[in-house]
Amino acid sequence: MAVKQRRKRGEGLYEIRNSGIQGRGVFAKRRIRAGQRVVEYTGERISNDEADTRYDDEKMQRHHTFLFTLDKKTVVDGNSGGNDSRYINHSCDPNCEAVIEKGRIWIYARKNIQPGAELAYDYQYERTGEGEDEKFYVCQCGSPKCRGSIMKPARKTRKTRKRRKARTTRKARTTRTTQKARKARRSRP
Repeated sequence: MAVKQRRKRGEGLYEIRNSGIQGRGVFAKRRIRAGQRVVEYTGERISNDEADTRYDDEKMQRHHTFLFTLDKKTVVDGNSGGNDSRYINHSCDPNCEAVIEKGRIWIYARKNIQPGAELAYDYQYERTGEGEDEKFYVCQCGSPKCRGSIMKPARKTRKTRKRRKARTTRKARTTRTTQKARKARRSRP
């Protein structure tokens, strides 16, 4: 009598291969449905201070770590005791997303992913306000929606929002005036 072995969740979903984005990447072996949990991001849980000690940005030529911020006090170091999830690269137009649930980091599919497609999520690194960050955190995803950085999109300033609002208000005012003028012309004998 043969014993049927159960497959672990996520087993057979992906494989590790060389990536066109950077180094190695995670690629779908079979179709992954939108909303499906793909893998947990695992590794040693360390403090922010320990992460800074292990990975000193000043000494690196380019940014390359496997750190994932869990909360204000805890960082997960995927390079120490981590699994294949550490090879999921960044994309500005990702097909996956990282979700923190009950102190654990899960990678979910944002949309249907076909076999052979590389899995990627948006790293959205925090901005420090230093201009040098842009050079250090250059994005290589190749997406038409690429913003050029693996950092969070820059926040819009109040002035920009006010200008945009003023433009919108002017357009609305102009449109209303034009509509009133058209009505007046139509109602003339």
